[in-house]
Amino acid sequence: MLRRSQAFSLSLCVASVALMLGIFLTTQAVTAQDAAADAEPAAAEPAAAEPATGGEPTEPAEAPKTVFEWVYTALSYYFWIFMIISIVFVALLVMNIMNARRENVVPLALVESFEACLEENQVQEAYDMAKEDESFLGKVLSAGLEKVSTGYDKAIEAMQEVGEEENMKLDHRLSYLALIGTLSPMIGLFGTVDGMIQSFSVIARSGGTPDASALANGISTALFTTLVGLALAIPAIAAYNILRNRVDRLALEVGITSEGLMSRFQNVGK
Repeated sequence: MLRRSQAFSLSLCVASVALMLGIFLTTQAVTAQDAAADAEPAAAEPAAAEPATGGEPTEPAEAPKTVFEWVYTALSYYFWIFMIISIVFVALLVMNIMNARRENVVPLALVESFEACLEENQVQEAYDMAKEDESFLGKVLSAGLEKVSTGYDKAIEAMQEVGEEENMKLDHRLSYLALIGTLSPMIGLFGTVDGMIQSFSVIARSGGTPDASALANGISTALFTTLVGLALAIPAIAAYNILRNRVDRLALEVGITSEGLMSRFQNVGK
């Protein structure tokens, strides 16, 4: 079973690999586009580079931007904001998926070993086993056995308190996914307003017919920030709801399993 520090480290590693893979694929795409542009026949270029008779040589046309350059220019500093959010999202997603595994919440091996110890009246061994286990169920069972000498009702109360605390910890980790799902479209909306202000400022300051490329830059910023913000928010909200349902189901299973294992102590203290 992986510890929390190991799970967090693994999630960061996965996020870093995903980031490097994205950068590598983007670089490969840009390189392929540049190679395709360089492979065009020189005859297709206008002959304006040669000086005309009696005139000055015309400047060659500016090379068109690649798709990546266009997107990067349109997003501007929003590119790095969304990049940081993407890395955090991948790390949180991997960490929450690992924490929501059945082996980390209701391990079957612990249930069988704990029940076998109780069948042989080895209460101390069962307590030590549950105490050393870092799963949700292990913490609940160890809390119950600590209070079982004072009565069954006190043991159940202690188990419920620990169960609520552990469930709250899982919910708090999941809530960051919901936060990303809420903030990403808000940042995209902020970029939309920023891009539209840029476009309208070009119109206001032009005094005549505005430059189409300057208008396109602001509109591109508005549209791309909205697109990227929604692209991050949709999987974040979906992952939050799916994992939240799974955590609730496993927490309910912890309660049922722990009370079933501790039911043999109902007559203690009576």
